[in-house]
Amino acid sequence: MTPAANLALESARRPETLKRVAIEPVTRVEGHGKVTLLLDAENRVQQARLHIVEFRGFEKFIQGRPYWEVPVLVQRLCGICPVSHHLAATKALDRVVGAPKLTPTAEKLRRLLHYGQTLQSHALHFFHLASPDLLFGWDAEPGRRNVVGVIEAHPEIALKGVRLRRFGQEVIRVLSGKRVHGVFAVPGGVQKHLARTDRDLLLKDIGQALLWCREAVGIARRLYLEDREENERFGAFHSNFVGLTAPDGCFELYEGGLRARDAKGGTIFDQVDPSHYLRHLHEEVKSWSYMKFPFIVALGNDEGWYRVGPLARVNNADRMPTPLAEEARADFRKLSEGPVQATMAYHWARMIEMLCAAELIRQLLEDPDLLEGDLLRGGERVPEGVGVIEAPRGTLIHHYRVDENDAIEKANLIVSTTHNNTAMNTAVREVAARYLSGHELTEGLLNRIEVAIRAYDPCLSCATHALGRMPLEVDLVDADGNRVSRIRRDGDGSIG
Repeated sequence: MTPAANLALESARRPETLKRVAIEPVTRVEGHGKVTLLLDAENRVQQARLHIVEFRGFEKFIQGRPYWEVPVLVQRLCGICPVSHHLAATKALDRVVGAPKLTPTAEKLRRLLHYGQTLQSHALHFFHLASPDLLFGWDAEPGRRNVVGVIEAHPEIALKGVRLRRFGQEVIRVLSGKRVHGVFAVPGGVQKHLARTDRDLLLKDIGQALLWCREAVGIARRLYLEDREENERFGAFHSNFVGLTAPDGCFELYEGGLRARDAKGGTIFDQVDPSHYLRHLHEEVKSWSYMKFPFIVALGNDEGWYRVGPLARVNNADRMPTPLAEEARADFRKLSEGPVQATMAYHWARMIEMLCAAELIRQLLEDPDLLEGDLLRGGERVPEGVGVIEAPRGTLIHHYRVDENDAIEKANLIVSTTHNNTAMNTAVREVAARYLSGHELTEGLLNRIEVAIRAYDPCLSCATHALGRMPLEVDLVDADGNRVSRIRRDGDGSIG
């Protein structure tokens, strides 16, 4: 029986006899989350869960707002990936205004913005958030295992990360006016062309950025292969994968159809129109988290959970659209005959995507369409639209229904981190069972759980929206800090 299967027996035990260990907050991720472990008298792990403890409610409070405000409002879901929400929302509303197909200039400009976002987000995660674990080791002294420690011990690596992120943010700034929460896309197109001076500024730096991206792929590859056996055991499990691909199976971040493959690489569905996502993907609610648990309908909620993001995209794609990234993808896929399953392989795949984004940015900067051409398109108004893109962390779905007064009537958002919810919980259980069970707990052992979560680059702020009745737990504590009583409301509204 696997460690995860052993932990599934947790329900047969009396939780009141177990001791509780909490990792709160989970560090070096965006947003707020915690992990709880229930241990028996021999320190064997009986339960391990990742809890998302913040509630945002964006799906509710944008209701009643004019639809044209939404691409700006939803950016406030996050300060790390606002561009992704901005573009996904605008893509959904393109359909509402009758412009499912943009002008060539508008689409290329949106793609440039999207690739800049991908590059800066991947650079931030790998160099600032993940590299302390990868460079110093999971058991390194916590005061050193952070970005400041990386700057002191590996200044050349840290500076490349800073400069790569700065370049991606410059792409965003010259298009939207600000590095964070700028405004560029509008339903049916974009607001402006790329200025020639800004184009020249970016062209001046893209060669160096490409070189650094190639070096980053090399760093991620080396760190993975140096301890390959351990990396392939760490948080190990098999899963399905979901993401967008082009009609010919090529890697795609902005358009395309939904593809799902199983753990052996077999096709579950392919080139599904993103507007039909509800026919293929459903969400389950559990009382102990504000984040939902999506699954593939055809497989059911027990077997149909899946992963998204860099590992899923590189596994699902038949090829990359750029030569350097394709060379890196082919090398990466030599790790396994089927899909690469290792949780720690996310970092390597993420750097391959960053290289691809840089190559695509260079191609677009040489395209004269960015400097001229029609920016807007419209058509027959319809009441509903779905927008799907591949955000840095994975597949991002925005779905809106608009009433006759142009107000948002209903909204549904499934973000990348939500898609990965079951996978992250599975990784937490596997790591807890392998490294913590039966041992005296140390900071280094607990950090392994955070390492597993960070591999997915979760954005916990984005992943919490609306569940209807929120699960709520209230403790009454006396002046000495002793709990006098507790009352709980589960997600179905029941009180216990």
